[in-house]
Amino acid sequence: MEAIQQQLERADEHMQKAYAHTEQEFTRVRAGRAMPSMLDNVQMSYYGNMVPLKQVAAITSADAKTLVIRPWEKSSIGDIERAIINSNLGFNPQNDGEMIRIVIPPLTEERRKELVKQVKNEAEKGKVAIRNVRKDIKEAFKQLQKEGTSEDVVKRAEEKLQTTTDKYIQKIDQLLAHKEQELMAV
Repeated sequence: MEAIQQQLERADEHMQKAYAHTEQEFTRVRAGRAMPSMLDNVQMSYYGNMVPLKQVAAITSADAKTLVIRPWEKSSIGDIERAIINSNLGFNPQNDGEMIRIVIPPLTEERRKELVKQVKNEAEKGKVAIRNVRKDIKEAFKQLQKEGTSEDVVKRAEEKLQTTTDKYIQKIDQLLAHKEQELMAV
């Protein structure tokens, strides 16, 4: 009985991680507002090593349409600018020698639809991850049943597992609906 409870807790923990990862991926998809997290995946060469941009500069949003990047070392400003251009995010950085400003262009209807597709794809990946956790835990339950756990106990545990799975899939669906609405708002 305790082994089943441990498996259920493990399932909940792994499904929570899959949901959190999906949520994190959603924050990387821009909705027209300037957010420092938009530059999370930008890497640059810094003293011969590739490092994330946020490790060499302060990134803030000055307003809803502008990001401001202030490098810790003024000498790295050109490298930062090149890294942003090479990241293929579609940004046009403006360097004034002290800091870099990025004005976020408004999203076109076509681009909004592409972003919605991207978000739906990420949501599906999250759901698949949750279903894979369910599959793995069901296998563990079958093994426990072979080792002597009663069939009724395993059936109840599988029902709890399905309830947990449904809960996390529903949370991803809600997250997707919210993000879709945010992306399609003009």
